[in-house]
Amino acid sequence: MSHLDTLESEAVHIFREVAGEFERPVVLFSGGKDSIVMLHLALKAFAPAAVPFSLLHVDTGHNFPEVLEYRDRTVKKHGLRLHVASVQDYIDRGTLKERPDGTRNPLQTLPLTEKIQAERFDAVFGGGRRDEEKARAKERVFSLRDEFSQWDPRRQRPELWNLYNGRHAAGEHVRVFPLSNWTELDVWQYIAREGIELPEIYFAHERDVFQRAGMWLTAGEWGGPKDGETIEKRQIRYRTVGDMSCTGAVDSDAVTLHQVITEIAASRLTERGATRADDKMSEAAMEDRKREGYF
Repeated sequence: MSHLDTLESEAVHIFREVAGEFERPVVLFSGGKDSIVMLHLALKAFAPAAVPFSLLHVDTGHNFPEVLEYRDRTVKKHGLRLHVASVQDYIDRGTLKERPDGTRNPLQTLPLTEKIQAERFDAVFGGGRRDEEKARAKERVFSLRDEFSQWDPRRQRPELWNLYNGRHAAGEHVRVFPLSNWTELDVWQYIAREGIELPEIYFAHERDVFQRAGMWLTAGEWGGPKDGETIEKRQIRYRTVGDMSCTGAVDSDAVTLHQVITEIAASRLTERGATRADDKMSEAAMEDRKREGYF
């Protein structure tokens, strides 16, 4: 059995375990590569039957149009049900306020946690991997959240071999991470092996961008460029998909899966460390948000 076979087998087992243990699971699906791989694994886990879960996307209102088109096309192709929690709706109602920096990723927590409570989801699949960032490295595969969706690292349970503890009280839920043991390179090699389609922004293309805090951001109405920032047309690609206001591109000539894999294999920076402004706000930015209920 190859390395990828082992990872696939573990993830498929996790999907089936959740289907057996929980009543109302949901899969977070953003149209990013990790959630796309998760959906592919879920389809494999239950084939030829349909995936017994619905999908949930927290829409910031600043998403890449190519990714939203991919999301909607994929949902229709597989006959899935998609729940959308809209950050823009919360802003329009005055429940949330725009941040001075225009970044909307930190605003996703309230729409996410309220949708989980409203729909009574008791297991929420996420695409987090331990190699992405140090707070995510602390997560177990089954990660308990309290009735306020808050994460307490001290309440994590031991996970021995492939035994997972899904016990939770009323109102609590469990975040489930089938890709915990994968690396970014594993994900790309698996995408290549399985022939999985991705949004085009993952491959090198020319785009109008401007530089902020060492990252190339897509120009748009949401907050850029500001005075002193200049738009340039550059050959770039994205390593991760998030809100356009804080997701940076990298200079790249990789237009094929093989070229992307070669590029990732040579990189010394994680995708979040290289391309996510919201993770650079403080040393503990991700852990602080996870404690409040973030992904």
